[in-house]
This record gives sequence, C-alpha cells and structure tokens, in this order.
Amino acid sequence: MKRRRVCRDRSIMPGIVTSSRWCPKVLEGDPLYVVIVTEQGSGWAYQCIECGYERSPWSSTWFSELRERKGCSHAASQFPSQVPLTIRRLSASSIETLEVSLGFQELSELVLVPPQSRIPRARVQSSIRSGLVRVNGRVIDKVSHMVRYGDKVNCTISELQPLRAEPEDIPLNIVFEDEHVLVVNKPAHMVVHPAPGNATGTLVNGILHYCSLPTVAFPDTEGLSEVGDVSDDEFGGFSPEQSYNEGVGSGICEASVRPGIVHRLDKGTSGLLVVAKDEHSHAHLSEQFKQHTIQRVYISLTCGVPSPVLGRIDIPIGRDLNNRIRMTAVPGSSKCGQARHAASRYRVTEILAGGGSALVEWRLETGRTHQIRAHAKYLGIPLLGDEVYGGTKCMAMSLLQPRTPPDFHGKLLQLFSRIERPCLHALVLGFKHPYTGENMRFSCLPPADFTEVLSGLREISTEKVH
Repeated sequence: MKRRRVCRDRSIMPGIVTSSRWCPKVLEGDPLYVVIVTEQGSGWAYQCIECGYERSPWSSTWFSELRERKGCSHAASQFPSQVPLTIRRLSASSIETLEVSLGFQELSELVLVPPQSRIPRARVQSSIRSGLVRVNGRVIDKVSHMVRYGDKVNCTISELQPLRAEPEDIPLNIVFEDEHVLVVNKPAHMVVHPAPGNATGTLVNGILHYCSLPTVAFPDTEGLSEVGDVSDDEFGGFSPEQSYNEGVGSGICEASVRPGIVHRLDKGTSGLLVVAKDEHSHAHLSEQFKQHTIQRVYISLTCGVPSPVLGRIDIPIGRDLNNRIRMTAVPGSSKCGQARHAASRYRVTEILAGGGSALVEWRLETGRTHQIRAHAKYLGIPLLGDEVYGGTKCMAMSLLQPRTPPDFHGKLLQLFSRIERPCLHALVLGFKHPYTGENMRFSCLPPADFTEVLSGLREISTEKVH
C-alpha cells in the first residue's frame, strides 16, 4: 500500500493522477488509479486501490460494461475520444500492446491487455526475457527495467505450446480400480499433472503408463473441478515474481491437457485422489465436485492449538497481493474482488506437546486453492512445515521448546529437520460411482514422514479431545 500512496503525489511521480471512478470488477464507488504514460495522455491504465484489479480502456467491452453500471454513465465521456495506441490481435494468445507498471517499477507488473485474453504475468515476463518487448523502439530483456513518463512500450506476448503428458513408468499406490474410475494414494512431493516447471514425473505421467485416460482440455483452471486445498502445482518451478496474475482461476497454460483429472492436491499434500477413466465418469465426478457432494476429510499437524477446538470458518479466500504464490483469507470480500467463498469445518482430535501442536481434522464444504492452509493461517495455527504460510521450523521450535524438558530439545531439532512439506494428508475420499450410483468411501493412513512427527510429538505429551 505504501507504493500506491506515493503514486498519488503528482510532484513525486509526474503523469499519475487519481480519480474516483467505478471499479467494474469489485464494488461501485471504489477509487481507481488513472495512469497517464504518454505526453498526449493517450495511454491509460486503471487499477483498483483496494483489490488491485486492472482494466484496459482500449477494449470496447470495457466501455460498454462501464456505461451499463449504475451511476457510471458519466465516466465514459471523460475518457479521451481517440486513442492513438491500439491493440492488434496477432493470434489467439499473442497481443501487441502498451504495458506499464504500478509505480513504474517493473514492466510486467501491470499488463494492459483485453480482459478476455487472461494472459498470466509469467508469460509477459517470458516475453520480456525473450527480447519481445520494446521501449521507445529499443529491445528490453530485463524484467526490472524502469520505464519513465512518456515512454512508449510495445510487447508481443509469446505463444505458449500446450503441455503434453507423456507416459512414464512411475510406481503408483492404487487403492481402488474398476473400468470407470481409479483411486490413487498420491505421495507427497509428487505433482498431479504437468505444468510449467513440472513437465515430467507427475501423477498423470504415471497413470498414462498404467492405463489409458480420456483427454479433456481446459482453457484455464476453472475448467477443472476444485477440491480442498487445491493444488499449488501451477507454481512449481516459478519464483514469486513469475507467479500468475489471475482471478483466482487464470490459466496455467492455455489448452493445458490433464487426462482424466477431476481434482488436484498440492504437491506437498499426500493422500487420496480420484481419476476418471472415461468421459462420462469425468463429467459425473466433476458435477459432484461442483455440487460439493464429495466427502473430503483431511488431517494436519498444526503449530499451536485453535480456540475453540471445534468450529467452522467461513472466510473468502483470494490471492495475496503482496505474495502472488500465496492465498489469503479475506474477511469481507469487498476488500478483494477476486476472493471466493470458502468454508471449512475443523476439529481438534489430539492436543500434542503440551499445547505446542495439535492433530486437526478438516472437512471441506468448498474447494479453493490452498483452502486449508489459508484458513489455518487465519486461525493462527499454520500447518507444521508450511513455510509459505508461516509454519516454519523456527516457529514450531519457539512454541515447543518452552513446553518440553531441555533433554527433548535435541530430539525436536532432529524431528523437525525431517519435515520437508506441510503436514497435511487427504485421509478420506467419498463419492457416488458415476455408473452404479453406489456410495464409495475410501481412507488411507498418512505416510511415514507424517506419522514419525506425530509419534515424536506424542512422546512429549498427548491429550485426546472428545
């Protein structure tokens, strides 16, 4: 927020003015920045101060949408009648455009493209590094290049080739299989499907070697039914600067192919996952996820104990504007137009290590990206081993050391040194069989790394919660 406040001062950053126009994405009345980047005032960008939502007025749909909103009919008349800089469509995923950054710091920070294009920021950064961006006619290959007032920027968004999953001989833990569905116990550290940075070694690669699967192509991740603590696979191999500028559902890659995949788990999450072996099963299971009739139970080890020990958290989840690879619980969705409804029920089954940790059971009513991890952080009990959401080893040690005898401290260090992922396991999965209608329910024990930490914490102290 500090950078945004500085940008309001025209004496510090010439060419930037503010305006109280309407945000077409969030609530009517939210203030927007109006950024002028050419001397004639022909280049405009709008960003909501509250949610960071961005729009380009070059799109004709933007004008019509703004006019139709209540109280916004006057706004269109205040825009310049002619815009010398135009957007030229080169192909389905390639655009030449003007782009500008918030505070004029990074070229890729604020990308002015039509909203229907849904081009992720990572692709823009790739274009910059590939020499496809010109500032005042000069090729720029550094994302950190600073643009100045009056600069004219042209960018060609590079075409991404669809990812193709190739069969690989990867051992699979098959819990159940018939001719229509497959239930797999996914190990931790395995990505579910190919994504940028994780093209091989995924669960899909292994399943394709094991059996044939229907090919279902989605233009974006919203075509994929979401399930609890939905995958962070799309972030694998990317730094925070390369994370996607999305809605929450912008595409990993246009026309990504995820054969048979109905839902996902985080790379670091172990446990049960169902895969469709034919198109009817895929459609039927996807509808069950959409209607939230799938039974999903997770268990986790947390830093600290929630209060109360039994409860329901109904807080929307949206992309963290300060860390784009992390989600955050947003009380009051008006503060983030891209936050989505998320509800979880939790129950502490065991208090461990004198209250320094807990074994918590989660039942999901919705499925959002990192839902359990974001809700746990909001409750002040980040998952043990979850470095992204605050469950660091240092935090765990600070909670447990005062509660344990000194001769246990060395054992704690050894115990936590083995944690290389969030301690989260998909324990139970239940659904209706897509052909027979039979209620199917499966469960699997957590893997050794989870049980070793649990046993070590129990040695310090344990208290069952009924």
